[in-house]
Order: sequence, then structure tokens, then C-alpha cells
Amino acid sequence: MTDTILILNGGSSSLKFAVFQGGDALHLLVRGSVSSIGQRPRLHVAPTATTPPFDRSLGERPISMDKAFEAVASYLTGRGLLRRVRRVGHRVVHGGREFARATLLDQRALDALRRLEPLAPIHQAINLELVGLANRLLPDAMQVGCFDTAFHATRPELARLYGLPHEMSEQGIVSYGFHGLSYSHIASELHRRYGAAAGGRTIAAHLGSGASLCAMKAGVSQATTMGFSTLDGLVMSTRCGAMDPGVLLHLMQERKLSPDELGDLLYERSGLLGVSGISGDMQTLLASEDAAAMRAVDLFVYRVALEIGSLAAVIGGLDTLVFTAGIGEHAPKIRHSICESAAWLGVAIDVGLNRGGEDLVSAPNSRVDVLVIPADEERAVASELLNFETV
Repeated sequence: MTDTILILNGGSSSLKFAVFQGGDALHLLVRGSVSSIGQRPRLHVAPTATTPPFDRSLGERPISMDKAFEAVASYLTGRGLLRRVRRVGHRVVHGGREFARATLLDQRALDALRRLEPLAPIHQAINLELVGLANRLLPDAMQVGCFDTAFHATRPELARLYGLPHEMSEQGIVSYGFHGLSYSHIASELHRRYGAAAGGRTIAAHLGSGASLCAMKAGVSQATTMGFSTLDGLVMSTRCGAMDPGVLLHLMQERKLSPDELGDLLYERSGLLGVSGISGDMQTLLASEDAAAMRAVDLFVYRVALEIGSLAAVIGGLDTLVFTAGIGEHAPKIRHSICESAAWLGVAIDVGLNRGGEDLVSAPNSRVDVLVIPADEERAVASELLNFETV
């Protein structure tokens, strides 16, 4: 039997997984997730050409990531797939300056990646926990890390620098950018659609519970809204996004917030949840008639529109606008509002196409192609692993 590639993509409340058959090209065998790990976990497997759909509750109580991994392993064992795995690909959020391409996750690499945990506290520890779990279950399989920060390593130096003393930049206090695996998939889809031009001057909007924008030229990252950490840029589900650093000084000096209290505020109690006081879930806010919910939604759109203008200035205009991830793919009202705010760039959206869930949703008179491309970080990781041994 042909060997397979297992992809693991852990988040704060979910574990996404996929199994691909390798060879000259990737063939998806299984794609699924364990969702709502911290509430009422469920194992869901989407139908593929070789796999029927599957959906099962994992209980009424929260479970740990290792229990979620056990559920995935049990399912794959039952399908006869786990014993065929020879390579395991891991999405790792932060690669720092050292890791700019797929890397064998040996002890030296893992030690270096653990030192980056403070820069991505929600995800990095989870990503590395999954490496350990997979290594224990599949000791003979190659464990390979693929990094969200790597896609943005192509950016010009000025896009990575902060206005800090030079020695601090040399020590690694620079902008790294995130969601790179998602943007890598978008770039490959644009290459498939447009050829080498890959949509020309493109802004891709990864809008989920974590959210960012990336400006590309011919599929290569030029600028992005996240920076040193995953807090920067857009207002997100529970994260604050960009703000005046003086606010942080005030909170520490005048409000006497400790580092832990400040981290909890910025990562867990801000964003859509903090502004609305209702929820960090966009669909919940869109369904609400509460003025606070509408204010949070309007702020989200405003900040996206603001950053689109900034990124368009960096790349000298706009040819293609791409929406991806949970909000980007499933909230046509948000897409419509963002496109209205970007009308000055020549963006015009077709109301019917947008509501109908088409992949091309721009109006015939739009000077900018507006696309909806489903996120597929798992395929991006698998693509890096396909030729990893020959790199």
C-alpha cells in the first residue's frame, strides 16, 4: 500500500486533521476535525471520494488535546490509515527568524520552538504538544514542522522593522506575520487561476476567530497586518488588534495590571467579545439586534477597510481581493460591507453571487476580482511535505 501523510493542525478549541496519499501529487483521503474541545467535543469527518461522512459526540464535557488526538488516532486506525503513515506534518504558528521553511522536528528544533511560546501563547504550546503525541504514537514516522511565519519571510526589510533601536531588531524584535500557511494555499490557488501573475496586486483576507490581511505581488508576501505576535492588526474574536502602545503603559502603570492580567485582557477578553460584551462569534453578533453587537461588527469592518487601504498603498493598487477562513467564507454580509468600503479602489461586489456562495463574487463592472477561496492549511502543509526529503 502507498504511504500516507498525516497533517495535524491544533488550535485553542479544535484539532483539524487530514490524510493525503503522496506520490507525484496529493490525493486527499480523509479530512476532519475535533471541534468544541473546551465545551461539547465532536469528531466530524467530511466526505471525500474514498471516505464517507462521519460525525460523533465525544461527550458532554470538555476534553484535553491528548484525548482529542486519541479520538483522531482511533478513527484513523479503524480506517486502516494510521499504520500507513510515514510522515506527519504539523502546522506550527511561530517559526521565529530561524525556521523559514519545512523543518525536521528533532530535539534541537523543538527546544528552539518552545522558546517562542510567549509570542504565540494560544497556539505554540498546543502545536508542540501534538508533535510529542504523534511522536509517541508513530515513533518511526518523520515529524516535520511547517510555519505560519515562513510565508512572510519574503517581505522587504522595511515591512519587518519597528521604530525601535537597531540592536533590538537584531535580537529578533521584528514583525514576523502569521496565517502564512493559509496565504500559501491562497497563492497556489491564484497561480492555478491566473498563471504566473497569480492575481497581480492581491490582498488576501484571512478572517476567522484570528484574523489578518496579506498584501501580495504575484503570490509573494509584501506586507501583512500581524507582526511580532498574533495580537497585532485587525480586531479579532477575543484579541484586541493594533492599538496605541501608550494604552498598555497606562494599563500597567495606572491600572496596575500584571503581565498575566494584561495578557488575559488582550488575548481573551477583548476584540469582538470585549466591544460587544455579548460574544466573540461573528454569526452570533450578526444575528443580534443589540446596539453593542452592531458596534462590534462595524468596528471589525472599519478596521479591515482601514488596513486594506494601507496595504493597497504598499503594493500600488489592487487587482484581486480574496476572502478566506470562517468569517471570510461564511459571512456574506461582512464581505459586502468590506467591499463597499473598498469601492474607491474599484471594488464592486455582485449581491446575488455573494449571497449564493460563488467563488467569484465581483460584479461585471468591478475593476478588482473578488474571490472566496476556502482555507486549506492542511493541504499547504502536505504540499511542503511532498518534496521535503528532496529539499
